[in-house]
Amino acid sequence: MKLNFRVLGKGEPVIVLHGVFGSSDNWQTVGKALAEDFAIYLVDLRNHGLSPHSDQMNYPVMAQDVKELIDHEKLGRAHIVGHSMGGKVAMELAASFPEVVKSLVVVDIAPKYYPPHHQEILDSFKSLYLKSLKSRKDADDALSSKLSNPGVRQFILKNLGRADDDGFEWKLNYQVIEENIDLIGKGLEKEKSYSGKTLFINGSKSDYISEADHELIRGHFPEARFETIEGAGHWVHAEKPNEITSLLKDFLS
Repeated sequence: MKLNFRVLGKGEPVIVLHGVFGSSDNWQTVGKALAEDFAIYLVDLRNHGLSPHSDQMNYPVMAQDVKELIDHEKLGRAHIVGHSMGGKVAMELAASFPEVVKSLVVVDIAPKYYPPHHQEILDSFKSLYLKSLKSRKDADDALSSKLSNPGVRQFILKNLGRADDDGFEWKLNYQVIEENIDLIGKGLEKEKSYSGKTLFINGSKSDYISEADHELIRGHFPEARFETIEGAGHWVHAEKPNEITSLLKDFLS
């Protein structure tokens, strides 16, 4: 599958992969800062952003998508940065195609199974009657009964785009995401590993990675080192962009 992406800056290639319900836009702030030193590829994964939709959605096919991007762009080897679901795609890519991965950064996710926990967000997509919307404010008001956190609503509304008839449409394929939500939580298969340079970053307020997960992580990624960003939750790059940019610049250099 030919993924949608944009490139910022010049230098060694760094491919950045967003989380579920996200898009390449989520990493713009950090991407622009890193573009001072690197060529930053901000990617929309399948069924997200402006990339094609497909009924298939699992980590092997998503990793293959990224491998095809690397090959098509003739990047050779690239640094791979992935957050949450994008981190699992990055782990799968590194374990399956180590020849194209120069280094690996995984942000706030471990190679373990996570039970489905996004039903509230999925329900919010289904609850919005798009034909009744006159503006994005209408959408925000309508979602407020389902999602009380304005930050979460704005994150979700980044997926709302203009349709050909000047109405609104969801850019992401939330139906297929919901159908495959258990696969999105799937862990890395036991026998898969990557022996290259690896960094795991977590937020101190997030419970996605615990110290108990370090042994499992090192079983798959023996060269892994760990960094915690104080005061950050799961959305590390949105909550602490300066701190994660500094960590990434140091590691990627």
